Amino acid sequence: MKVQTKSSKVNRAWINDHVNDPYVKLAKLEGYRARAAYKLKEIDETLQLIKPDQLVIDLGSTPGAWSQYVRRKMSPRTATGGGAAAGELRGSIIALDMLPMEPVEGVIFLQGDFREPEVLQRLTDELNGRQADLVLSDMAPNLSGIASADAARIENLVELALEFARAHMKPQGTLVVKVFHGAAYELLAKRFRDSFLQVKRMKPKASRDKSAETFLVGSGLKRP
Repeated sequence: MKVQTKSSKVNRAWINDHVNDPYVKLAKLEGYRARAAYKLKEIDETLQLIKPDQLVIDLGSTPGAWSQYVRRKMSPRTATGGGAAAGELRGSIIALDMLPMEPVEGVIFLQGDFREPEVLQRLTDELNGRQADLVLSDMAPNLSGIASADAARIENLVELALEFARAHMKPQGTLVVKVFHGAAYELLAKRFRDSFLQVKRMKPKASRDKSAETFLVGSGLKRP
């Protein structure tokens, strides 16, 4: 006799929600690899962040939906059509993740852990002295459920993204990071206010209601 455990019920409920999710269906229709593309799309359309001829860094890029969206925005003549829009790429996109990522045309992909100095150096070398217009970070740690440990992991990733932006982003550039409401949130929000002239908090419609994630957007680096 089969016994239905609580975890199996939760998994079944998640699968059901996922299959019926309108953003999942839209992603399949428009050729994006993940529904996450619509989180960036809403942030971008609200704040007008992504433009042709920019240098964009996509941290935590796998499976590649954010890179796909940026790629489309940098190909004005192919703004309609699938998420993997081909055509002339006006600008540069460098993506990085610990996990492998299927190629996105024109996107330079580096595989490695952003927390490792040698990986950060590879990314720095790829920049070759250029400064980014936009740094995107959808990075997130594996959450343990232990509030203090999770807060420390989240804080570390955001701090690394902030340090990278200070070192490799244009003074008028923008940093977008994913954060989670919890023990570290207010501290990270303060770090953003201390670092940027303008700070906005956004919870895109594509972020599930049950999710604690939100995005901090900092524009215009303050002088040290």
